[in-house]
Amino acid sequence: MDSRIRVFTGHFGSGKTEIAINYALKLSNEGNKVAIADLDIVNPYFCTRDETKMLENKGIRVIATPKDFANAELGIVPPETLSIFNDKSYEVVLDVGGDEQGAVALGQYNRYFREEDYDMYFVINTLRPFTNSIEGIIEYIKSIEAASRLKVKYLINNTNLSYETDIEHILKGQEIVKEVSNITNIPIRYVTVMEDITNKLPDSFEGEIFPIKLFMLPPWRRFDV
Repeated sequence: MDSRIRVFTGHFGSGKTEIAINYALKLSNEGNKVAIADLDIVNPYFCTRDETKMLENKGIRVIATPKDFANAELGIVPPETLSIFNDKSYEVVLDVGGDEQGAVALGQYNRYFREEDYDMYFVINTLRPFTNSIEGIIEYIKSIEAASRLKVKYLINNTNLSYETDIEHILKGQEIVKEVSNITNIPIRYVTVMEDITNKLPDSFEGEIFPIKLFMLPPWRRFDV
């Protein structure tokens, strides 16, 4: 059974924010009362808070840095975050910063994580420079676990080149992520893929196929949608 609190983390550029947003929408579409908290204090761009209006229109509560400080690079953790541990009527998604510094933001809530179970997902894009090898991925998992004082429970293969992604990219990424899973004994929970190529994937994949939409678009792409 899934835990009420889901933590999405991964190296900078792994696509964890994209997955966190898609996961919050999935939970909402299933009829749940959902809150998503933006704890990414590392990257001021391509953040969950950029999609606040869309998410709130879907009935999802967004907890994020106040608008006046949104791009100030001050490393502010929204004080309202504490409420997600106290109000258990919410299904919760946490979008956590992309390295061990970002994961430190979780450390202050350690006493609450010891009182309630959680699912922590490590998002992997094997086409990013620092997570393109088994050794590099395992190193980042260890550093984020140490900084957050939490344990990664699941892996997500999110290997992609945005709109240039093809099936071969995902298949090669899966080979690397599967080897990481074998070494660490952390299971692959999801393999993410853009909705329009989902039917091209083989059925034999380890992990559940999770179709996603892209929300973190550069300005020149936003005029296309």
